[in-house]
Amino acid sequence: MAAVLAGCDQSGAGKPAFKAVDITGAEYARELALSDGDGRRRSLAEFKGKVVVVFFGFTQCPDVCPTTMGELAEVKRALGADGARVQGIFVSVDPARDTPEVLKAYVANFGPDMLGLRGTPEETLAAARHFKVYFNKVPGKTDTSYTVDHTAGSYVFDTQGKVRLFTRYGSGAQALADDIRLLLAEAAA
Repeated sequence: MAAVLAGCDQSGAGKPAFKAVDITGAEYARELALSDGDGRRRSLAEFKGKVVVVFFGFTQCPDVCPTTMGELAEVKRALGADGARVQGIFVSVDPARDTPEVLKAYVANFGPDMLGLRGTPEETLAAARHFKVYFNKVPGKTDTSYTVDHTAGSYVFDTQGKVRLFTRYGSGAQALADDIRLLLAEAAA
């Protein structure tokens, strides 16, 4: 009987049913200030009014990064006119190879308004720590053939600039689109 009653608990009533992990109120992932491909310093604060999706990766990633960015581009298309209210941000964890030019060209593959950010090695480490993102250079056969292990998930910020969700890699475009629709509806209410 207790199990049946627990299923009737209404404490979550009125809260959106996100598919991603709800991290509303987290004490991390609150700020991000790095340079874009043109060398301009960018921050999360300039995107208030939009839902922002932040993903840490590297341009030579063979699978997780292009899949994640491709899904985000798909989500923006699926949202129609509301897709313009979504900002994708790719943060490089490989600033040695992800030069401003390389990063700018990479994110352009996923849409003209996708933004790539990078920092010095120290800034990159500080940003990753603030977001609780893991990354580690894995040596290859040559100095330039290394890969980078990294956290494979994205952070989603609401239109007020507050971190709300962590989406796990592999959740799919539909789940992200559904969550973004909820956040956009919340902003309109």
